[in-house]
Amino acid sequence: MPSDLLIKCSEMVREQELTIACAESATAGRLSAEFALIPDCGNILKGGIVCYDACIKQDILGIPAELVERYTPESAEVTKELANRLQKFIKSDIQIGITGLTMPGGSETEEKPVGTMFIHAVIKGKQVAAREVFEGTPEEIVLQTIDSVAHILINELS
Repeated sequence: MPSDLLIKCSEMVREQELTIACAESATAGRLSAEFALIPDCGNILKGGIVCYDACIKQDILGIPAELVERYTPESAEVTKELANRLQKFIKSDIQIGITGLTMPGGSETEEKPVGTMFIHAVIKGKQVAAREVFEGTPEEIVLQTIDSVAHILINELS
């Protein structure tokens, strides 16, 4: 069930007659799925690409291998590229890119622990980036990330 925050976000997007698309790594399509459970989502949600593995980021979305190698697949730099390159594949007013670490086994470090999530939104051409560190189970981290996306959109669309 989508959070009240995501429902409010969806209503704002719909009221402003905007559309949204997502390129999701760590959330593996959950943001798109949560939007799809909200009434009238067909008016706003255009679609999404799940790019969990780095090869999908590179082969489908065209993220340069050098960028992934230099910054890691879970980084602000790669997340920005996901959001910016998404428009080429799914025409929308808002593009959301998400990467991060919901569990051990990725590129976690002391400076980038498990729970670090990167969000990049392109809202009618305006770039908005966020780096959050959440705690909890992988699902709790994903749900907190989704609410963070909703916060970003609500703040930018208000």
